[in-house]
Amino acid sequence: MGMLLFISGQEIIIIMIVILVLFGADKLPDIVRTMGRGVREVRNATDDIKREFEESTEDIRKDFGDMADSVQKDFTEVKESVQKDIDEVSENVRHEIDDVAKPIADDINETAQDISREMNETTGEINREISKSSKKERAARVTAGNRKKNSASASEAENSIA
Repeated sequence: MGMLLFISGQEIIIIMIVILVLFGADKLPDIVRTMGRGVREVRNATDDIKREFEESTEDIRKDFGDMADSVQKDFTEVKESVQKDIDEVSENVRHEIDDVAKPIADDINETAQDISREMNETTGEINREISKSSKKERAARVTAGNRKKNSASASEAENSIA
C-alpha cells in the first residue's frame, strides 16, 4: 500500500488494463483471490512472528523489570541511608557548634555588660564633675556680683560722705 502512494491514478488504471489484457477477465478474480490469500498469509506470519517474539522475550522483559525494580529499591535504600548519616552528622556538628558558641556568647554578653556598667559609671562621674563645676561657676558669679554690689555701695557711701 505504501508503494501505491508513489503511483498516480492514471498509472494504476493503465496497470489494471495491462493485467486484464494479459490474464483475461475470467482469471482476474482468481488472481485477486490468490493475492488476498497471500497478503493474509503474510499478515498471519507477521502476527505469528510478533507473538513468538513477545512470548520468547516475556521472561527476559520480566527479568529486566525485576532487575530494574531491585536496582531502584537498592538505590532508594542507599539514598535513605546516606541521607540519615548526613542528618546525624549535621546534627552532631550543630551540637558541637552550639557547645563552642555558647561559652563565647556568654563571654561576649558578660564583657558587654561590664563595658555598659563602666560607661554608666563614667557617665555618672562626668555628670557629677560637670555639676560641681557648674556650682563653682555659679558661686563665683554670685561672689563677683556681691563684690560689685559691695564696691558700688562703698562708692555710694563715700560719695554721700563727701
